[in-house]
Amino acid sequence: MAVKSSASAHAKRSRRKDDGASSLIPKLLKNPKTAMALALLFIDSLLISFIIAYVPYTKIDWDAYMSQVSGFLGGERDYKNLKGDTGPLVYPAGFLYVYSAIRYITGGQVFPAQLPWWALSLICLSKRVHSIFVLRLFNDCFAMTLLHAAVASILHQRWHLGLIIFSAAVSIKMNVLLYAPPLFILMLKAMNISGVISALAGAALVQIVLGLPFLVSYPTAYISCAFNLGRVFIHFWSVNFKFIPEPIFVSKEFAVSLLIAHLLLLSVFAHYKWCKHEGGLFNFFCSRIRTCLSTSMSSWPKILKKEHIATTMFAGNFIGIVCARSLHYQFYSWYFYSLPYLLWRTPFPTLLRVLLFVGVELCWNVYPSNFYSSALLLCLHLFILWGLWSSTPENPYASDKSLSRKEN
Repeated sequence: MAVKSSASAHAKRSRRKDDGASSLIPKLLKNPKTAMALALLFIDSLLISFIIAYVPYTKIDWDAYMSQVSGFLGGERDYKNLKGDTGPLVYPAGFLYVYSAIRYITGGQVFPAQLPWWALSLICLSKRVHSIFVLRLFNDCFAMTLLHAAVASILHQRWHLGLIIFSAAVSIKMNVLLYAPPLFILMLKAMNISGVISALAGAALVQIVLGLPFLVSYPTAYISCAFNLGRVFIHFWSVNFKFIPEPIFVSKEFAVSLLIAHLLLLSVFAHYKWCKHEGGLFNFFCSRIRTCLSTSMSSWPKILKKEHIATTMFAGNFIGIVCARSLHYQFYSWYFYSLPYLLWRTPFPTLLRVLLFVGVELCWNVYPSNFYSSALLLCLHLFILWGLWSSTPENPYASDKSLSRKEN
């Protein structure tokens, strides 16, 4: 009798589980956000198919990428000898591994590589971003895809995993380092010092492992080429500072002034916005130092609100975009995905937010850029930055109730 009763109870639980699973899909479809996401994904898949079929591919960097990869696959480990049509290789080792895999899958042909399934859900609203991901296949696409995966991990409090993915993104293109200053502040807020050190060590280990074939053979050539921060970009391709005369644009003084502006803006935002709850940047650093020197129990680790993480990281990256000496067309992917979020963090009315988004998109679609389009883009960037400055800083930490739920 007991066996029958147990079997009956088990059958009822199984039926409830099956009923719950079968009702999950209708519930998801009834959610307007899910329905909208699926609709955008389907429409964009069709749009990408038409783009690949009817828009001619523009050879910009693909042949150079394949030439550099061919040298690597042929056994060359001296970075100075890895060259293509556009010059020597200037990206870290992760770039070579990604495009070696693409070459293996596609045979080095463009058409099979133009099916970026990993990016379909991201590129729904921009003509320029469709061009970057589908027609040009720049390494920016892979770097930013990994960066967003890192942000997603960090939003779910997976800091060590997020740092590993972040480092992998840096190994493909170093623009990801624009996120490093705000990320470091967030790490100090959320983690104890040992956690920060171990996460940074994990990120450094990724760079060492990926660059090992070049570090053991030609370390100086690898470091000087892959991590060259002194490159001067061509004035013609600049989308944001085309209105600056070329002699000033390529000058060291202009580069230094932009670097100073970048550091000042980061410091001001960190002091008055990102660390306002802790009494400012300097008070925050002092409190962390006191915590390290204290022998009492620390209140870290803490759980940060997702809104605070996203706002801090995306705003920090946007500051770097505003102060970049040259933004090429593919660099639009560096901040396009975060732009709607940043606009909705400003106190602007919805209509103005939409107009700013459209204005930025139009500036990026002027080819070649000119005096007026680049000046307008800078003005729009500065106006958005002012809106972010005018927004009300949020409490960065989750409530005690949220903390207890997370710990359980």
